[in-house]
Amino acid sequence: MELGLKDRRPDGLGDLRVLPDEIICAILDNLTARDVARLACVSSVMYILSNEEPLWMSLCLKSINGPLQYKGSWKNTALHQEHLPNEYEEPCRKPLHFDGFNSLFLYRRLYRSYTSLVGFSFDNGNVERSKDLSVEEFCHEYDGKKPVLLTGLADSWPARSTWTTDQLLLNYGDTAFRISQRSSRKIIMKFKDYVSYMNLQHDEDPLYIFDDKFGEVAPDLLKDYSIPHLFQEDFFDVLDRDQRPPFRWLIIGPERSGASWHVDPALTSAWNTLLCGRKRWALYPPGRVPLGVTVHVSEEDGDVNVETPSSLQWWLDFYPLLADEDKPIECTQLPGETIFVPSGWWHCVLNLETTVAVTQNFVNSKNFEFVCLDMAPGYRHKGVCRAGLLALNGESLEDAKKNTFYDEDCQNYSDLTRKAKRFRISKSVEDPKYDNITNGDSKSHNVWNQDFSYDINFLAMFLDKNRDHFNSPWSSSNCIGQREMREWLCKLWVEKPGMRELIWKGACLALNAGKWSECMAEICTFHNLPFPTDDEGLPVGTGSNPVYLIADCVIKIYVEGGLEASIHGLGTELEFYSLLSKVNSPLKNHIPDILASGILFLENGSYTIVPWDGKGVPDVISKCNLIPEDCMEDGFPFGLWSKKQFEYRNAGTSLNESISSAGCARIWPYIITKRCKGKIYAQLRDTLSWEDALNLASFLGEQMHNLHILPCPSLNESTFLDFKRKMDFPFANGSCGSCY
Repeated sequence: MELGLKDRRPDGLGDLRVLPDEIICAILDNLTARDVARLACVSSVMYILSNEEPLWMSLCLKSINGPLQYKGSWKNTALHQEHLPNEYEEPCRKPLHFDGFNSLFLYRRLYRSYTSLVGFSFDNGNVERSKDLSVEEFCHEYDGKKPVLLTGLADSWPARSTWTTDQLLLNYGDTAFRISQRSSRKIIMKFKDYVSYMNLQHDEDPLYIFDDKFGEVAPDLLKDYSIPHLFQEDFFDVLDRDQRPPFRWLIIGPERSGASWHVDPALTSAWNTLLCGRKRWALYPPGRVPLGVTVHVSEEDGDVNVETPSSLQWWLDFYPLLADEDKPIECTQLPGETIFVPSGWWHCVLNLETTVAVTQNFVNSKNFEFVCLDMAPGYRHKGVCRAGLLALNGESLEDAKKNTFYDEDCQNYSDLTRKAKRFRISKSVEDPKYDNITNGDSKSHNVWNQDFSYDINFLAMFLDKNRDHFNSPWSSSNCIGQREMREWLCKLWVEKPGMRELIWKGACLALNAGKWSECMAEICTFHNLPFPTDDEGLPVGTGSNPVYLIADCVIKIYVEGGLEASIHGLGTELEFYSLLSKVNSPLKNHIPDILASGILFLENGSYTIVPWDGKGVPDVISKCNLIPEDCMEDGFPFGLWSKKQFEYRNAGTSLNESISSAGCARIWPYIITKRCKGKIYAQLRDTLSWEDALNLASFLGEQMHNLHILPCPSLNESTFLDFKRKMDFPFANGSCGSCY
């Protein structure tokens, strides 16, 4: 602001003048486009703040509906989306200018929007370059250890000559690609519109094509490249394309675009091949959170979120603050080069000019256990893998070694109030043991805590070993769902028998397979069943309870929902089988016979089994204060009526004080049934003829009818009326229907 000019800010903002510009801009970002346009009429200063391009970019992307078309500026694009009459667009083309106002915050945003990156190249980086590596050399020198720039892997690809913006525009101009996510809405742009945007834009953090579905929308692109020989092993390849998590991306972006600091999903490793342009990379080893990055870890669901400045902002505002020994590992990637990023490594990418690249994430024998660890329930291990020992939030390493955070009532998750821990790094400390990781060229990758080690045995100490994926909250940051994860491990077990020792280690990390194996051994010994063969080593299926196929038997261990839900699950199933025989329902001809059932529990370090047919209350259950109200000694105390009461209580319509199962977490009901032969419908769906499908539908309809005409289990009249009154549950007739 020139001397002698009156500062417009106090008069232009009134009471809002006490707020810094970044706070005011954050408030405006939460308004609608129409409200921001109205607010621009309030004063000259509010006009300036309300006409910022970054603000209108955010408003536009939040309200996008359908393919995006850039109209020369984000304000014009947003107004176009509002479908305003043409006469209202005219004033927007004649911006007003005011003196007497100065804002360092707005200046920095404007500078980032127009700065040139010509001088940002870092040709003397400290990432090793290598050529003509064998698989054995790569595994020994780099895989799981450190990044490397590889040359020559893409020399024979057609993409080396065809993946330029001009060629892609010619061949895929009308193809819509996904844009890097900036809002809750999915953003897509036709490639011709995206090229037009790149040529016109002056954004500090430009839109970036980051499309994991490019192989589906433009399948011919998949013919232009091949997976390099060094990265052929991928354990996710046993999954069908629609089952596996996103793993390959087409990446296109202009100067100043890029990927901010992150660790790749599920601790996978990645390779990234650049076809044109130049990229600047910065990397830190696992556990070393970059300056300016905040890690949020939810205590309840294990979700790990990262709050980070944009790539360009980090390089301009944070990188200059680093001492030489605290700087990241760096390099400039040139066309034709492939960079390898190991599991768990932090990395940040800045495009120095318009770039086109392809990248794929993968799981191999080097990172498999880390991927399985990241899928395990709980939150501490996720935080430690990314933020090092800072994730312990004051807890000493010795305490962590002694303590697995066992919650005596871990089966009960009624209180899911979200809590979070935040870790922000303000400085770094050297760790001498990492000095030689890049042949002594730089100390920039040292970890600040010498006790931290990206070693699977060290990291596994921070698991909550008493949780498992069958009864624990699922982290939304996991790359696949619980059931998909279990199916993945089962397929690996069957299709890669030579890797079973490694797969078993991963399964023990991900779903505590060792504990279920111990339970199975006790059940098999008690009932004189054969032990599981090598092929039967892991639980099967995608259900919510561990299920094992052993010889001609099926063993299901009830764990879903905790002990109380599990005992009701088994009790209801046993009552159902009893009812089928009692009324001689034709359904019993199509349901496998029960061979045995009981309760397994661990007490004083030893397993004990109590057979249970669903009638009466076993002592081990009564000790847990799990005797239902109005328990009938001659009936099924944990049958249908007790289960409905339990479900209503859990749904919030509590009839009595909650029944506590504290101290009873090491008790598992189980059932053994005869094994059905054949395949599940999902495996046959695509091979069934239309006639077979109709016959199957007819058969299922008949059995559904048999199910719905089953009578409800008996209940004395006074108890029934009292139960109905408490539940306010309408029973239209006496049928059991789908209550089970």
